[in-house]
Amino acid sequence: MQRLWLIFAQAVTVTVAVLFTLQTLKPEWLASRFPHSGKTTVVTVQEAAPVREARKVASFADAAQAALPAVVHIYTTQEVRRHPFINDPLFRHFFGDRFGPDMQRQSGLGSGVIVSADGLVLTNNHVIESAESIEVALQDGRKTKARVVGADPETDLAVLKLAEASRLVPITFAEADSLKVGDVVLAIGNPFGVGQTVTSGIVSALGRSHLGINTFENFIQTDAAINPGNSGGALVDSQGRLVGINTAIYSQSGGYMGIGFAIPVSLAKSVMEEIIKTGTVTRGWIGVEVQDLTPELAESFGLSSEQGALIAGVMRGSPADRAGIRPGDVLLSIDGQSVKDAQKMLELIAALTPGVQARFGLSREGKRIELSVTIGRRPKPAR
Repeated sequence: MQRLWLIFAQAVTVTVAVLFTLQTLKPEWLASRFPHSGKTTVVTVQEAAPVREARKVASFADAAQAALPAVVHIYTTQEVRRHPFINDPLFRHFFGDRFGPDMQRQSGLGSGVIVSADGLVLTNNHVIESAESIEVALQDGRKTKARVVGADPETDLAVLKLAEASRLVPITFAEADSLKVGDVVLAIGNPFGVGQTVTSGIVSALGRSHLGINTFENFIQTDAAINPGNSGGALVDSQGRLVGINTAIYSQSGGYMGIGFAIPVSLAKSVMEEIIKTGTVTRGWIGVEVQDLTPELAESFGLSSEQGALIAGVMRGSPADRAGIRPGDVLLSIDGQSVKDAQKMLELIAALTPGVQARFGLSREGKRIELSVTIGRRPKPAR
C-alpha cells in the first residue's frame, strides 16, 4: 500500500512538471488541446468621474456685451495760442524762440454713446468744446469724422452726427428714475486712451448737486472707476441699459479716488431731444441773483424754516424787475411748487417756457405776497 502511494505521488509530480514546462515553452500546444486554458478574461472597471458642481460666477458679461458696441472713442484737435506775448519783439529779444510757435495743435480724448442707428452720438460738451476736428472710433475698429449737432454747456452735454452711419448699434435707454442706491452699474469708456474698458461699482448716491461742476446738477454718484478719457461714456445697469453719462470725478491727484459722477439718463435724454430738435436748449429766466437761506437769515426775515431762496440782486430791465421783485425778497414758490433752495429755484424757472406767465410766491418784510412774472429766455452762458 505504501508503495502504491509513492508511485501515485511521483506520477502527479511528473505530470505537474510536464504541464508547467509546456505552459512555459509551448503554450500554444495546450491552447489547441484545452481551448480555455490559454485565455485570460480581463474585466475593466471604469470608475465614475468625480461629480463637480458647476462653477458659479457672478458675471456681468451679458450687460457689457450689450452696451460695448454703442460706446465710441472721441478724438479732437484744436489750435491754441501758447503765450499772449509770443509775437512781441521785446519778449522774443529776451526769450528767443524757446516757447515755440504762437499757435500749437492740441489733441483731446473722450468717449461717447451711440443713441440712434442714423449716427447720433451723445457725449459731454467739455469733450468737444472748441474742437476744430472730431474723429470717432467705433468698437469694431472703424473710424469716421463727426460734426457737432448742438451742445448745452450748462448741463455739459453735446450731440454729434457721424459722417458714416452704417451698421451702428444704438444703446438702450433705461426707464427714467429706475435707478436705486446700491444698484450695480458698469462704466464704459476709453480711460487714458488705453482702449475700451469696463469697470464696475454700485450707485453710491442720487441727486448730487451744489458741486460747482455744472449750472444744472442732478448727478448720480458711483464708485465705478471713472478716469480721464471716460468723460461722455456710458454708465449702464446690470442689463446693459444706459442710466447715465459719465462726466466728472472727485480727485486730489487727477486720477480715480472712488467718487465719480454721471448725468442721469432722464436729464440727458430731455436735453438730447431738444438739441436734436432745435440745435440748442431753451430755458426760462427772470434775471435775479439768489443765495441759499441760512438759519440766521431765515430768523432775520421772520421765516419759520430755511426753505426758500433769497433774492440778492435784480437785473435792471429783467422780467423780475418789470414784475416788481426786489432785492431782499424771499422766493417761496413758483406756480404752486415749493422752492427748497437756490438750486431748486433755478431748475423750476429753467423748466418754464419763455413768454408764459408764472405766479411767484414771496415773503417781503414778513408778509406773503404773489407776483405774476412773464418768463424770459435764458441767455447763453459766456464761454
